[in-house]
Amino acid sequence: MIAVNAAVISGVFLHKITLPPFVPYIHLLVDYHFGFIKRALIGALVSLFAAKVPVWLVFAIGGAAWLVTLALFVLLFRRTFGLDDRQLPLFVLMAGSPFFFKNFMHTLGHFDIYGCLFAIILLLIPARSILFVAGAAAASLLLILIHQIHFLMYLPTIAAIVMLRHYLIYGFNRQNTAVGIAAVAGVGALFLAVQFYGSMPVPADRFTEHLRSRMADPSRPELLSFAYIWYQGLAQELHDTWARMPSNLPGIPVFALLIWLHMPLWRYFADAVRALSDEHHRRIVIAAIVAVSFGYLIIFAVVFDYSRWISNWAVCMFLILHAVKTLPGRDAAPVGAEDGRNQLFGWIVTLIPRVGIVRPF
Repeated sequence: MIAVNAAVISGVFLHKITLPPFVPYIHLLVDYHFGFIKRALIGALVSLFAAKVPVWLVFAIGGAAWLVTLALFVLLFRRTFGLDDRQLPLFVLMAGSPFFFKNFMHTLGHFDIYGCLFAIILLLIPARSILFVAGAAAASLLLILIHQIHFLMYLPTIAAIVMLRHYLIYGFNRQNTAVGIAAVAGVGALFLAVQFYGSMPVPADRFTEHLRSRMADPSRPELLSFAYIWYQGLAQELHDTWARMPSNLPGIPVFALLIWLHMPLWRYFADAVRALSDEHHRRIVIAAIVAVSFGYLIIFAVVFDYSRWISNWAVCMFLILHAVKTLPGRDAAPVGAEDGRNQLFGWIVTLIPRVGIVRPF
């Protein structure tokens, strides 16, 4: 199954590089030339090294982020569960899920993967010091500057990781409580600033002219067709999402089926929560899952890229499972490779190439 997953991912990559990277390419062109605006951090960093941005840079940066995330996830899984024969079925269901690396490959160049990457780093580094809380806050600020959607997409998961790895283990004292409150306030303030004051302050033709001046090949104006999103406010996003709702609702049963196909993994997750030795810890974990899921419900109501959101929700659940395993408790029974149903679910999950961006597949 691992070999087949590798082949499927290679196929997804070969298909991806044939598609024009409309939104990801613009993200590399937009910088802080006209002042503080949303979704400009990555482009601003690129502008420090490249006056002209070639299209291939989308795949180079996105591919590098994908490879680093994969390598760190394998390291994380090995540390949390081990990579022996008993745990490989869980690894296949998780890393080979169409929600995870296969869909990150399909959305190569989008910014979703950075939230996952920072969350994995926070699961790998020591959590004993107050510096862990400060590091999580710094990562959260960077993610909002990369794209404000991370406020609901990955920041609740990062908060859950901080709670499970630091506060539940080492408790609350005056110092870490103060830092935590300051972090929440700072992150919230930055999100509000980006969301409501981060629109482009110049006319659209001037903005487009600046983007064209940064293109390595200005003869491809179609790559700038999504420049309007820097002028789109919350009200317009809500209008567009609900206007598309009738055509997107039929995808919900497909998403439900895809989630059900991961049932061996979800059963293991439930067993791991029940295996926690502290009832208080179990309640906090359940509350974290509910909070993260509620954040995604809000995203669903605001932005219509449903395949991306459901995929990232599943990834957040995978990451929370790793955080749960750091809490005191007994080991849950591993996903059994000898179970015929688990094998069937594993093969189906393996053969699904990805979920998509808006509609399923």
